[in-house]
Amino acid sequence: MKISAMCIRCIMDRQEEKIRGVENEEIKASYLKEVAGIIAAASEDATAPYLVYEINMVYKRYFGELPDYEKEKKEFNQLMLQLEPELEKDIRSGCNEEEVLRNAVNYARAGNYIDYGAMNQVEEGTLLELLRRAKGEALDEDTFRRLCRDLGGAREVVYLADNCGEIIADKLLIKILGEQFPQIHITVIVRGMPVLNDAVREDAEDVGLTDMVRVIGNGNGVAGTQLKLLGREALDAVNAADVIISKGQGNFETIHGCGLNIYYSFLCKCEWFTKRFGMERLKGVFVNEADL
Repeated sequence: MKISAMCIRCIMDRQEEKIRGVENEEIKASYLKEVAGIIAAASEDATAPYLVYEINMVYKRYFGELPDYEKEKKEFNQLMLQLEPELEKDIRSGCNEEEVLRNAVNYARAGNYIDYGAMNQVEEGTLLELLRRAKGEALDEDTFRRLCRDLGGAREVVYLADNCGEIIADKLLIKILGEQFPQIHITVIVRGMPVLNDAVREDAEDVGLTDMVRVIGNGNGVAGTQLKLLGREALDAVNAADVIISKGQGNFETIHGCGLNIYYSFLCKCEWFTKRFGMERLKGVFVNEADL
């Protein structure tokens, strides 16, 4: 997805916020000039997550290590693990097989709120409210029916994960996918190195996801799925997939337009996405690549 003017403004604003506490104005100005230069020199197909990846390398040169989100990652993993039995009960309670799958997609999408890349603050109360409402949220029926048909004929499925905490809701969806489509082999792709509060393989291990399915890193530190930077194992999995389920805005920004059979699921958390999809903030998108 090509970077928009709104995304450029947001990148600059977030970088300025990140260094606001630095006292040396000359260093701050020099850093932001380099940031602006990276954006100005970007190719036509550059994505916001990829540009932030390049900017992060400049940040390290000026200021050392990037802000650490390990505390937030562990807190939301623990919160969602505590909620997991209740969420699974809600997903399954009083529902037929098709309704259970629909509910699982909605709960996994609600978990996409836990995103420190798009949100300045992630509030536990807001997350709980989104999860409470998830069962009744709208899901595009045509897209859902197409997903069911595609899964019924699929062998290889790739699930592009996004954030910590969210991966527990993803785990419930993956469990139900395995039950309802036992012929599929699911590979989950997480980030290859720490970035924001995105999930890496160690986080997937901590929440038990690696006990259920194959989990691999994407081989890089982009907060998304930049095909040209994927490690060989991740790229082979993506190319072999009959169906790809892509969680989150960052994955959408980086892989949209590739022409693969991708189902995107995320919450609209920033101004550009609400405008792009005609949605209120924190409302959910569920759409296939072919319809965009």
